[in-house]
Amino acid sequence: MSDAPRSPGSAPGSEPGRGRSGRRVLLGLAPLLLLGALVAVFVFADPASVLRAGFPPIEELTIERVTLPEPGLMRIHVVNGGPEAVTVAQVMVDDAYWQHEIDGERTIPRLGRATIALNYPWVEGEPHEVVLVSSTGLTFAHEVEVATQTPRPSARFFGIFALLGIYVGLVPVLIGLLWYPFLRDVSRRWLHFFLSLTIGLLVFLGADALNEALETADVVPEAFQGVGLVVLGALGSFLALRALSSARRGRRGPEAEDDATDRLGIAYLIALGIGLHNLGEGLAIGSAYALGEIALGSFLVIGFALHNTTEGLAIVAPVAADRPPIRHLLAMGAIAGLPTIAGTWIGGFSYSPIAATLFLAVGAGAILEVVYEIAAMMRRQQPAGLFAPLNATGLALGMLVMYGTALLVVA
Repeated sequence: MSDAPRSPGSAPGSEPGRGRSGRRVLLGLAPLLLLGALVAVFVFADPASVLRAGFPPIEELTIERVTLPEPGLMRIHVVNGGPEAVTVAQVMVDDAYWQHEIDGERTIPRLGRATIALNYPWVEGEPHEVVLVSSTGLTFAHEVEVATQTPRPSARFFGIFALLGIYVGLVPVLIGLLWYPFLRDVSRRWLHFFLSLTIGLLVFLGADALNEALETADVVPEAFQGVGLVVLGALGSFLALRALSSARRGRRGPEAEDDATDRLGIAYLIALGIGLHNLGEGLAIGSAYALGEIALGSFLVIGFALHNTTEGLAIVAPVAADRPPIRHLLAMGAIAGLPTIAGTWIGGFSYSPIAATLFLAVGAGAILEVVYEIAAMMRRQQPAGLFAPLNATGLALGMLVMYGTALLVVA
């Protein structure tokens, strides 16, 4: 046996090895420690204070929501999304100053929140303009387009919002699952056509969710970076589902690709992606109802039903040839449809542009990952994939179907 000395760090648990590991950790932390020291010096010394002295303060208040909990009472929910603290000096409603109360300090710190309450004889169905005036004279306006009493959390309103979510989310998806017997008997060529149609449906849903996320990002306080929330939500959900899918396949091995279990997993991913999208849809419905900005007539319910029924087709298309047990179909329908109910509750009782932006972006990213999964599965089964003439027709038709049903949803 050789008695040659070991090189440093060659033996596990040796003293030289531990020393080198500690040195690596120190080298990795050193830039962070120096950066922290630099930030601390800048914050405490504040060399920029001399430059700021000759300029007015940069103030920004965002009125997230105005609630009307009862006749004669108005609550204004405010977020300070600017770089400096803002002091609320006065409140104007319809060009008149009103006495008010603030929960906490009158000066709202950066990223801080406050609720301003005042007695105001608001009129049902009429518009009202709310203006906050800061101590420096800057004004921040918000319009209540249609005054209506804000629903309070109660068994009655929870039931109403739940029924609304069932009507426009759960029931249409379950109806769409009834296309399963039809798809079960079609040939492989036509099954690929319907898979391509499914991709068209999902591409439209994803683009719609992304567009809505960017719209709500415009009203997110600047400090919370609405576009950044969209990027984080969409990319985060896409990567999370990709990791979940890769882990599932890794446990089963590459030889299990394109078998019945793999296709069932893709169908569940489709249901999850649609469910995340429907959560954002429920948020929009609940908040619009609470703010009096939507006419919940039978035509609107019918429009949502037609629009969402196609989602059931998207769920069953990957497993049409596999005859899965009915419990799987019901579970996937629940995953896709029930989040609509949760969305109406969140939107109706505690709507926040920040949460709405994030949820909509998460839905868009999830749908993008599902599109990737289906396209990859089709490419493994058919070399031309989506570019086969019949499949390309299905893709275009799917987007046209979703566009046509979306025209019936007027909110």
